[in-house]
Amino acid sequence: MLKIENLHATVAGKPILNGLTLTVPTGEVHAIMGPNGAGKSTLSYVLGGRPGYEVTAGSVAFEGRDLLVLEPHERAAAGLFLGFQYPVEIPGVSSLQFVREALNSQRRARGEKELSGAEFIRLAKAEAAALGMDPEMLKRPVHLGFSGGEKKRSEMVQMGIMTPKLAILDETDSGLDIDALKAVGAGINRIMRAPDKAVLLITHYQRLLDYVKPDRVHVLSGGRITRSGGPELAHELEREGYVEVAA
Repeated sequence: MLKIENLHATVAGKPILNGLTLTVPTGEVHAIMGPNGAGKSTLSYVLGGRPGYEVTAGSVAFEGRDLLVLEPHERAAAGLFLGFQYPVEIPGVSSLQFVREALNSQRRARGEKELSGAEFIRLAKAEAAALGMDPEMLKRPVHLGFSGGEKKRSEMVQMGIMTPKLAILDETDSGLDIDALKAVGAGINRIMRAPDKAVLLITHYQRLLDYVKPDRVHVLSGGRITRSGGPELAHELEREGYVEVAA
């Protein structure tokens, strides 16, 4: 589904990604682990199309299409979902309004019928219930005043409504307590564990991988993948640390 070859990228003129190569097949969950400053968030932003992140070499193919020529909204309509380490707050815009507009915009781009207000409300309530989130919270401005765990649950609700093909989740476990971690892990499995979907899960720690079992684990260090392996690699990182394993 996702094929990255020799990707180089800079931020404010500073090289961050330095020849990163990675393939994520359809139907699989791949985890990326690495120390601070390794380029994990930069990779997610480059794939999402965030302005200010300049690709200087390499290629990214998503279902055979050149991802890098697409605008961020075109990437979303094609089926890419980016979950943020620190979800932004949007005062004055309710979560229901925000997600409904986003969903119907994507459906229009794909030539699909828009959901009516009633259809969307039913879908949103069902997804909120599945994540253990009070549906009343969806009436509040996007993430405004939410705790860290509530923000991550809200993003999982958004992902469940959007039903993307590829989810890129940047440190989704950041700031979560045990109960929220279990809920988010269950949400990822329920929404994205399917033969026609894939997940790129970026994390510092093994703990989320206890709930979302990855097919492959990759070590990102110095802007490139330095090692890959099975789930046991995450446990090795937890024991030995990045200095010993990432080289």
